[in-house]
This record gives sequence, C-alpha cells and structure tokens, in this order.
Amino acid sequence: MGIRLDKPWRPVAEAPALPGQLGVFELANAAGTVIYIGAAGGRTLFGLRSEVIARSEEFGATSFRCEVTTAYHTRRQELLMVHRADFDRLPEFNVDDLRGRLSPA
Repeated sequence: MGIRLDKPWRPVAEAPALPGQLGVFELANAAGTVIYIGAAGGRTLFGLRSEVIARSEEFGATSFRCEVTTAYHTRRQELLMVHRADFDRLPEFNVDDLRGRLSPA
C-alpha cells in the first residue's frame, strides 16, 4: 500500500451505499480537483456514509474516494501532507481545518 489514496473515484450518488465504518476520504469537484480531505471517526454517526454525504453537500463535491481504516486521524494527516507536497497547498476546504504541525520531519 502506497501513501497516496489510489482508490478509484466514484460519483457522490453512490455514497449512500458506503459502509458505516471508520476511515478517510477525498472529495473532488467536477474538474477532478481534490477540494477536501476528511475522516469519519469514532464520533461520526454512520461512519463514512454520513460524513461523505454531509461534506459533499456542504462543499459541492461531485465525486469521492475512500479508504476504511481505524487509524483515520493519522491517515488523514498523511493524505494532507502528500497533497501539500504535490501541489504546494492544501485542498480548498482544508485550509482553515489544520491545527499543529503538518510535516513528516
């Protein structure tokens, strides 16, 4: 398994079929640009399903990809670091969402 989330993109209309499990996800706009990287944690009602649906509606996303993991907090931080390394910035809706250091060093 690589550090990047390499799952296939799926339309947001498929989100109601997601499992109610813990994990991380990326949302993209119609142009295919990642606009948000999020996580469904232990306090998220219905896990990935409800979190992807809620954030897609909030941010106007058209597609998503996700990964089931119990290490959702650490995995989300990894995905944010990779995105920043690749694009020299965080996704549009993660800019104010970060607290603390975001660096592997």
